[in-house]
Amino acid sequence: MTVRKDVAQPELSWSGTKPVGQNVLAVIAGLAIVGITLTTPLHAGDRESRSPEKYFRRIATFPVFLNTDVNTETVAEIVTASENGQLLIYTDSQTQNIGFVDIRDPSNPQPDGVVAVGGEPTSVAVVRKYALAVVNTSENFVNTSGVLQVINLNTRQIVRSIALGGQPDSIAVSPDGKYAAIAIENERDEELGNGEPPQSPPGFVVIVDIKGNPTHWTTRTVDLVGIPTLFPTDPEPEFIDINQKNIAVVTLQENNHLVLIDLQTGKVIKHWEAGTVDLTDIDTNENDLIELKSSLNDVRREPDAVKWISKRQLATADEGDLVGGSRGFTIFDRTGDVRFTSGHSMEHLMARIGHYPEARSENKGNEPEGIEYGNYGKNNYLFVGSERSSVITVYRLRHNHRPEFLQVLPTGNGPEGLKAIPHRNLLVSASENDDRGAGLRSVITIYELGHHNPSYPTILSANDQNGLPIPWGALSTLAADPTTSEYVYTAQDNFYKESRLFKVDVTEFPAVITQPIILRENGHTVNLDIEGLAVRPPGGFWVASEGGGSVDDPERPVTSLNELYQVAEDGTLLERIHLPDATNAKQRRFGFEGVATVEQPSGTGEFVYVAIQREWVDDPAGNVRIGRYDTNTREWAFFYYPLDPRESPNGGWVGLSEMVAVGPETFWVIERDNQAGRDARIKKIYAFSVNDIDPVAEGGTFPALSKTLVRDLIPDLQVPKGAIIEKVEGLTVLPNGNALIVTDNDGVDGSNGETQFINLGRLN
Repeated sequence: MTVRKDVAQPELSWSGTKPVGQNVLAVIAGLAIVGITLTTPLHAGDRESRSPEKYFRRIATFPVFLNTDVNTETVAEIVTASENGQLLIYTDSQTQNIGFVDIRDPSNPQPDGVVAVGGEPTSVAVVRKYALAVVNTSENFVNTSGVLQVINLNTRQIVRSIALGGQPDSIAVSPDGKYAAIAIENERDEELGNGEPPQSPPGFVVIVDIKGNPTHWTTRTVDLVGIPTLFPTDPEPEFIDINQKNIAVVTLQENNHLVLIDLQTGKVIKHWEAGTVDLTDIDTNENDLIELKSSLNDVRREPDAVKWISKRQLATADEGDLVGGSRGFTIFDRTGDVRFTSGHSMEHLMARIGHYPEARSENKGNEPEGIEYGNYGKNNYLFVGSERSSVITVYRLRHNHRPEFLQVLPTGNGPEGLKAIPHRNLLVSASENDDRGAGLRSVITIYELGHHNPSYPTILSANDQNGLPIPWGALSTLAADPTTSEYVYTAQDNFYKESRLFKVDVTEFPAVITQPIILRENGHTVNLDIEGLAVRPPGGFWVASEGGGSVDDPERPVTSLNELYQVAEDGTLLERIHLPDATNAKQRRFGFEGVATVEQPSGTGEFVYVAIQREWVDDPAGNVRIGRYDTNTREWAFFYYPLDPRESPNGGWVGLSEMVAVGPETFWVIERDNQAGRDARIKKIYAFSVNDIDPVAEGGTFPALSKTLVRDLIPDLQVPKGAIIEKVEGLTVLPNGNALIVTDNDGVDGSNGETQFINLGRLN
């Protein structure tokens, strides 16, 4: 057959003009992606004149360990729901359980136990009062086996086990409840030879005829050998879904192929190659920079998840596995013709909202893996889960099922399974990555439709001079301009090269990054670890760059020093200021984490204060240094700030993360622990005064100050209904008195990429 190649088209540009509230997201909704023509983005008033738009919002996050133990690693991969939508059922391959979550109150999900299934559950579906869990019981990649465990949802007992004859990967139940279809993948051994197909045994599809009691259910097998073109002896079916006509669609991911099966007859009625796309203006180079300037040609889609969106059309999440991955999604009709392809739009969206995974640029980018469809009242929605960017992109399906971008939703780290529950106006995601030590837990996230405004993203970017999104991530600090409350500055840390500041418009929600300011020294870009930023009274900036390494840790020797930079408004480095040698001799790897500046009482010169995150050599336990630099005498002096004792059940440490001047002698700092989620305890703003403090030079006895609690930030970090984010890294106060904070997403590496940019209002 002829393989159609689809070429990505550019989206509508955004000039970066000042947003007006809802228009910020309306601008993003103006993404023109391949196969779709959108009208001009609507203004808020226009939306109201038609009908008030409704959006999804995250209303709860359920850590899966609540069904086991806080120290147990769990993996929530696939999630489904009981027919009444009151109970969630999920797979946990790590513990070899099927888990249950009570969502009678979806805003307050409760653990509801687990059932051991005797192997690795790979997927689960529901028919009537039964959960159908497919379980991998294979000895190895050659001796494959699996079982369908039928679980009574009322008694939580396994009422029947059905041998499947191979390693299952996905299960779906027909809308009328007559059939279940199971993709038996018999996955390849990636360590065998070059890891590529073909490898034996081949995969196939099992049809379960659901008649009466589970003891009466029977199975049939559908052979797929010889169907795909690339590896005809090794189909490797990946994902399966069934439409209202009882036609199953199966993705053969490594084969870049799709197959339609009539479940009544068990016959293959259609199959086609998924084809390729050409991508432009994407990042394919893992160089610690997000650069949307590369292209890929003839990229195989290699679809993973698939979902029928009507009797005649289906959508695929084009994750890639072997050599492909087109970084988006596709809508096919049942003849195999492409009706829509998303091109580079998802990559651009991830860059715009700070979720682009630079560390995956040479692989598959944001990596769309999950896909779901739901009819909510009069509206049809398509949901695409990005595994590496940890978001769900939501599209409204308009005429002829052509998608229009609606919003983006944050998930846990590594979303895999999506489940729409339309009759309860709910959407659910399951995220599989779990590492308590890294602050990541496998979670189930619940969203609700019906809100007048989206709550995420809280910050995004305008376009650059080339009409492409300004890429950003790892925001590590905030600084207000003392002359205006309309914008602030932030910076990225050393996760990225070519250090830069960003100008941020904060007049509306979400905040908008309007301008990058690239730092240069002698005309060359620099690579700093910016952890502090302050606007100088005469103009320009102070930048605090954190040093690397510790003098007393041979495994982490000093690689760079903590340095203070005077920077011009255009990003030119004007002066580099070092700590005294005697101070550098005590360096530990937790260094500069904030900078603030005030004019000296004489009216000439500045006092520049820097916060050091944790104790250095010879500092008393629980006390960290704050340094003061006198721009007139060019001398350093220090005093101690007392830290709260750690409180987290997971241990960890407590330190400073930011510093801001709120008066000539009064300062606020962020004090936090290095814990996230339910292990987090300390995320606070404290105030202190230097009115009665006389800092002392290195070698002397530093005075200790006292502090006053301004705000416990834990309640603020709970408002978004996700896990509490570890790194509250930025704090500033606008001239109008409003305080702002921002969290650091670590460049979407070991993080779900979520950035919370929060206006706390007036705190004093």
